[in-house]
Amino acid sequence: MVRHFLKFIGFFAYFSSKCFGAENGMPQLNPEYWVSQIFWLLLIFGSLYLFLWKMILPKITQNLENRKSKILTDLDDAETSKQLLEKKISAYNKILDEARYEARKIMNESRKKINENIKLKKNNFDLEIDEEIKKTEKEIKSLKLSSIEHINKIAIETSSEIVEKIVATKANSSSVSAIVGDISKKRMQKFI
Repeated sequence: MVRHFLKFIGFFAYFSSKCFGAENGMPQLNPEYWVSQIFWLLLIFGSLYLFLWKMILPKITQNLENRKSKILTDLDDAETSKQLLEKKISAYNKILDEARYEARKIMNESRKKINENIKLKKNNFDLEIDEEIKKTEKEIKSLKLSSIEHINKIAIETSSEIVEKIVATKANSSSVSAIVGDISKKRMQKFI
C-alpha cells in the first residue's frame, strides 16, 4: 500500500508542471487542460475505486459475513439452549408433579392411619366408659339395696322404739318389720 502511494506521489510530481496550469488563469475553464483534468480525475477516482474495491470492501464484506455467521451461530446456540431449557423445565415440572403426588399419597395414608388410630382409641375409650358405667351402676344398685336394708333396719328399730314409748309395751318385731317392709317397697319403687 505504501508502494502504491509513493508511485502516486512520484507520478504527481512528474506531471505537476502541466497539471496546475496556473499561468493562464483558472485551468478548470481552459479547454487546453481538460484532458489532463479528465486524466487525473480518472486516475484518482479509479485508484480510489480500485483501493476501495480490492482493500476495503473485501474486509467490510468479510466482517459482514463473519457477523452474519456469528449471528446465525448465536441464534442456533440460543435455539439449542431454549430447547434444552424447555426439556429441563418439563423434567423439573415432572419431578415436581411426582413429588406433589407422593406428598398427597403420604398425606392421605397418614390421615387414614390417624383416623383409624383415633377411631380405635375412641372405640376403646367408649368400651372403657361403658364398663365404668356398668360398674358404677352395679355399685349404685348395690348401694341402693344395702341402703334400703339399712334404712329398713333403722326404720324398724326407730318404729319399735316409738311404739314402745307411745304404748309402753314392746312391739312385735316381725309385725313392725312387715309394716316397714310394705311401706318401703311402695316408696322405693319410685327410686329403683
